[in-house]
Amino acid sequence: MYTHSITRAHRTAFALVIDGSGSMAEQIRYRGQLTTKAEAVAAITNDLLFELIERARRSDGVRDYYDIAVMGYSGDDEVRSLLPFGQRFIPVTELAAQPMPMRTTLQEFRQPDGSVTQREMPAPAWIEPCAAGQTPMCEALRQVRDLLTVWTEKRANTDSFPPVVFNITDGEATDCDAEELRTVSEQIRSLRTTDGNVLLINIHIAADETGRTVFFPTEEEAATCPNRYAALLYDCSSRMPEVFEQAIRAAKGPGAMPPFRGMSFNASAAELVAMLNIGSISAKTE
Repeated sequence: MYTHSITRAHRTAFALVIDGSGSMAEQIRYRGQLTTKAEAVAAITNDLLFELIERARRSDGVRDYYDIAVMGYSGDDEVRSLLPFGQRFIPVTELAAQPMPMRTTLQEFRQPDGSVTQREMPAPAWIEPCAAGQTPMCEALRQVRDLLTVWTEKRANTDSFPPVVFNITDGEATDCDAEELRTVSEQIRSLRTTDGNVLLINIHIAADETGRTVFFPTEEEAATCPNRYAALLYDCSSRMPEVFEQAIRAAKGPGAMPPFRGMSFNASAAELVAMLNIGSISAKTE
């Protein structure tokens, strides 16, 4: 299971589901700068989209290895596509074919003498930051469930490497209770191709990096989760397949032993980047 290569005949899918509630206006440190959670998550998501395009690029151009969806949830129970094309799932070739919106960011660089300088760097900007209103996470996950139900039922996707869902949030859902969140998460994880079940990775980001972080936890680590919400995210997340274990152990440290669960709690921006990278690069492309 989870051994099929990604090809043009058997693509996979990535769905990013992003919290855009009012608390995402809180500040965190990213790339040496204080910025809002919303701005950091948007920048990190844009970087991942660019990386997916580049990973799909070959001498004959960008190949259709991935379908991609980026959805935001915020406001008054509002769930919408964050890609500028108005579609939910789009092929990576379609994303690559669109003019790339650009922004300028400040990044810190350490000089040989130890001093730190800042430089303006161009960066892609398909996704705009959002921080307003409530956290309708359950409705967002229901819509992802429905999208992936259609995707996994397509004959062309029957033998594909299973889709990966990243739910990025900084708080609890405001439109459901814990049991409803467990239920919709289980419904997503029960969807499958012949190569395995859909993977749901929940990433909770924190403004205070001094709190205890839970990062791809084992069952033993989960038993000491810092609070009930961390335990809930653990329950809602997928057990990570063997193909991801080497990358997870490299991130956690050589003493970490599987099985691991696809979740984090109180993650920093750097840990968010690590989780997105691990969750998106472990499958092979041909």
